[in-house]
Amino acid sequence: MSNGSEIITSYAEAPSRTVTAGGTTYAYRELGPKGGIPVIFFVHLAATLDNWDPRIIDPIAKTRHVITFDNKGVGASSGSVPGTIEEAADDAYTFITALGFTKIDVFSFSMGAMIAQDLVLEHPQLVRRLVLTGTGPRGGTDIDKVAGVTYWDTLRAKLTRADPKEFLFFGRDAVGKRAGKEFVNRLEERTTDRDKDITISAFRTQLEAIKAYGRFTPSDLSKITQPTLIANGD
Repeated sequence: MSNGSEIITSYAEAPSRTVTAGGTTYAYRELGPKGGIPVIFFVHLAATLDNWDPRIIDPIAKTRHVITFDNKGVGASSGSVPGTIEEAADDAYTFITALGFTKIDVFSFSMGAMIAQDLVLEHPQLVRRLVLTGTGPRGGTDIDKVAGVTYWDTLRAKLTRADPKEFLFFGRDAVGKRAGKEFVNRLEERTTDRDKDITISAFRTQLEAIKAYGRFTPSDLSKITQPTLIANGD
């Protein structure tokens, strides 16, 4: 993209790539102008490369080098899903350094933001700025109940022939229902080179990792001195 060819700023058109490090092949996509500090996107529970809302990524990619990736054992990435959030953070560090980056900005959502917290605590010199959305801290209230909520919302979605994300991420009033359906539809804008869905076993392993994270001794988040935006809904 930096050799004079047109810069891709549409996530639907971002090429899928791989990099191998530490015995794992990580699948990722990149777009936007290269150079400077990249923004690495850390995705939510059960998500693959195809679960990012293009309306979030595309505007950022107009001015920033954006990279999304599949966690180990998810989608097109090889290996097995790690059993803890800490291990997932180690894998993320392996992936990021394999691409040659020594300084990044982070945009993270839900489970991805749990992984990002562990990453920045373990490697504070790597992260310049941090965005944590729809998430919580290690040992936080009711985080260990995420699995139960997830299974319940998945069941509710099946009964109404909806996508579980409509229940998990959006309110159930008229505005929320409409926004949820529009979001799910936007995830289908990419029609070629789509990612593999997460397996049931990988999904369950992630849920167990979140449950353990919720029951673990809280991390000392005062060590995070980087500028940090925290955005949570209901």
